[in-house]
Amino acid sequence: MKQIILFTLLLINILNASTVTNSNWGKGETLLTFLEKSSLPISLYYELDRQDKLTVSEIIAGTQFSIMKNIDKIEQVLIPLGDEIQIHIYKDVEDNKFKLQIIPIYYTTKQKTIVLSVKSSPYQEILHNSANYLLAQEFIYSYKKSINFKRDIREGDRVVIVYEESARLGKFWGNPKIIASMVETRGKPNYIFLNTDGRYYNHQGKEIESFLLSAPVKYTRISSRFTLKRWHPIKKRYRPHFGIDYAAPRGTRIKSAGNGRVIFAGRKGGYGNVIEILHEEGYKTLYAHMRSFRGGIRRGKYVKKGQTIGYVGSTGVSTGPHLHFGLYKNNRPINPNRMIKITKKRLKGNTKKEFLKLSKIYKDQILKSLQSTK
Repeated sequence: MKQIILFTLLLINILNASTVTNSNWGKGETLLTFLEKSSLPISLYYELDRQDKLTVSEIIAGTQFSIMKNIDKIEQVLIPLGDEIQIHIYKDVEDNKFKLQIIPIYYTTKQKTIVLSVKSSPYQEILHNSANYLLAQEFIYSYKKSINFKRDIREGDRVVIVYEESARLGKFWGNPKIIASMVETRGKPNYIFLNTDGRYYNHQGKEIESFLLSAPVKYTRISSRFTLKRWHPIKKRYRPHFGIDYAAPRGTRIKSAGNGRVIFAGRKGGYGNVIEILHEEGYKTLYAHMRSFRGGIRRGKYVKKGQTIGYVGSTGVSTGPHLHFGLYKNNRPINPNRMIKITKKRLKGNTKKEFLKLSKIYKDQILKSLQSTK
């Protein structure tokens, strides 16, 4: 209830503000440098606890954020951290002082279905019908290991996609989520379904998605798991954690989780020494709190899966040696545990039975959609 009241007051203040400016977060920008150049109290950063300092380190370059001003004076700032959480800086009307809190992002989500007949390529047809290039990209990647779109698709083959699309302030928000889809190859249907474990399987319950990651470090235990929007019942606030913390002895080798290009190697706020690697299909991995980088690892360097890139440390805001490992898709944090695997998975037993019930519902929905377009 408190969060709803706060958000209602926020909307009222936005409507009353004389100007709302949207900008993109600059490369190399930190919350601290933003506060300084915006003439906002830097104490807002220094008063954060350890976990919150790490959370605000997650602002991605290029993220669109909003500044609300009244007669050229900043009243509020909203800075998204992924799809679910945002930084809210505001002036408290009671004591006239600026405060900082981390609150949910409010957006709407709708389930949609598109049915199309391929003329040139599935990517172009999806883009034309949905105006969402991320959906087209996600569809192509979902079938990457099972269908050769250049060789197997013929003109007239049909595509059906059941997906969820979110909107915020009248614009697409986050990555669309494909729930089920079907693509014909020379008239033969090929289905994929999103299971409750967050992975895609074919109609037989066999996993068809194959990702490039493996565990990046030999660890003793997982000290903190991934969570997008967790409400802390004692502190009465949201405490997200955009990655997995692997506790390991200082100096343990850290390996690249996949083939890619180093796009950042240096200090990054509370994360200390950080390496970021860009992989195919919009995926990015982040390695934080490193003691040091391996010689020759620098921005622009291409690395291979399993190649040593640095060593476990405790730099930045850290209570002990560990690796913070983050995984991102189109600069949005996602759970590495749902992607990291060594062998493909095949559902069995009761898990498979539940999946087959779910897939039948979606398959019937796809068939009805095809029939309605005839």
